[in-house]
Amino acid sequence: MKAASLPRPARAALQRVPWAGELFQRWRAEGRPPASGYRLDRLAEALPGWVEAVARARARLDGTRPRRVLVFAYLSWWLEHAMALSLLLAALGHEVWLAFLPHRRWTEDPTPFDLRRQSAYLLEVWRPAASVLRLVDFSRVRRRPLDADLEGELRRQSLLDVQYTLQREEVDLESTAVRALLELRLRRNRLAAAGAQAVVPSRRIEAVVLPNGSILEFGAVYHAARALGAPVATYEFGEQRQRLWLARDAQVMRQDTSELWAARGGIPLETAEREALQSLYAARRVGARWAHFARQWQTGVSEGAEAARRRLGLDPTRPVALVCTNVVGDSLALDRQVFTRGMSDWLVESVRRLAARPGVQTVVRVHPGEMLGAGHPSEAVVRGSLPSLPADLHLVPPDSPVNTYDLIELAHVGLVYTSTVGLEMAMAGVPVLVAGATHFRGKGFTDDPASWTEFGEMLERRLAEPLGRRLPAEQIDLARRYAYRFFFEYPRPYPWHLIGFWKDVAERPLEGLIVSDEMEAYRPTLEAFVGRRVVGGRES
Repeated sequence: MKAASLPRPARAALQRVPWAGELFQRWRAEGRPPASGYRLDRLAEALPGWVEAVARARARLDGTRPRRVLVFAYLSWWLEHAMALSLLLAALGHEVWLAFLPHRRWTEDPTPFDLRRQSAYLLEVWRPAASVLRLVDFSRVRRRPLDADLEGELRRQSLLDVQYTLQREEVDLESTAVRALLELRLRRNRLAAAGAQAVVPSRRIEAVVLPNGSILEFGAVYHAARALGAPVATYEFGEQRQRLWLARDAQVMRQDTSELWAARGGIPLETAEREALQSLYAARRVGARWAHFARQWQTGVSEGAEAARRRLGLDPTRPVALVCTNVVGDSLALDRQVFTRGMSDWLVESVRRLAARPGVQTVVRVHPGEMLGAGHPSEAVVRGSLPSLPADLHLVPPDSPVNTYDLIELAHVGLVYTSTVGLEMAMAGVPVLVAGATHFRGKGFTDDPASWTEFGEMLERRLAEPLGRRLPAEQIDLARRYAYRFFFEYPRPYPWHLIGFWKDVAERPLEGLIVSDEMEAYRPTLEAFVGRRVVGGRES
């Protein structure tokens, strides 16, 4: 008999029996997760071979002192990836605890019975790894009260989670549905944070590793670990395969390149580096894949600047202000305000100011990522900011065939919040006003207002400049130098992307990777996770 087929009173009674979920999962569920859970069939099939390879690798290790590492993940796709990462770290000899939450979604809670069943299912799938890893369910550890400072961080985090979930920066906290979501997010973030605060000190963890660090339970664990003073590595995946972003004691989505730029920014690009950057830019312009770059945001084929001018009906005798948006609610744009209330606020005020400026043609290029769906599309933000769209304001929707790089060629000035298109505008010689806290702000080739007053003054100054002018050659060179460091040096080598993980694993099986010379290419990245540097093959 399945749990769902039990009479309701029997199910309610079963919920209250200690270990009922675990016993039901073992004896009656036949290895199936509950309906509110998820299956990890591919991982279950691969895991025995992975573990055997890790055990062989550990048997050959020298006397290097291991570190005690906690890897945290939840949601099925991150759990698959985190298991592989944990095994790579274990293969290097580290003592790894893989901590998890068994929830399927971040927007709803299963019953306690189903949650215990899902936990039991995951532990059963992962049982082969118990010989080389330690597994910890944060939902089952004994928790202690959180201090006031951490509680404050979690409340702030939970509001960001609501914005991220609804893909809206302006949320109605008077709405019953929004309040319910906020309460759920706070409850879940407390659960994750309390799990981290219980496990990190009791296991004497020396390094915490987790994805993202800015949203959902990942952000909660990040804040909890930092409150304990534990070293934390956060990581995420961009548009490049075999690469990841990694940050130490920081949220990786903030893409802090300051250390890299301080060390490498003053070094001119070599000829091969310039050619690689030029080749990448050319591929991005036509929407082609290039080398490790697998994501194609640009779908419109370049037809040339003049074709774009004709399509939009732009006057060549008047300046064009190109406004490039982020996806509303994206974690690369959330909580990046400098002087605005957020990306939407910046977009509304920018459009209003430009619409009031005589003679200026405004083109708003909506991020192509909004084709994936958004709770509050940028086009709606713009249309809601004005009684009617003036003739000189041109909205380019996310699915438009108009090529962004053709628009850059037409632009007299660019306006961005955190979009990397701002960097590419500067590379092309277009002056750019950067309103949000993005990685290329303050690097010497953009205008970086710190208030609406400064924003207005800088915008007026740029609009008043002669048509056809470009940034000074030294600023263009600086932008290109930065772009190379960001695209080619900031990402670290890593064998498997989150998107297409199993395809990557098929191409680079973990069993073969661990024993191959290729493992050395990824070893500096793996040791960076735990706070070690590898220079010339030696740890420091």
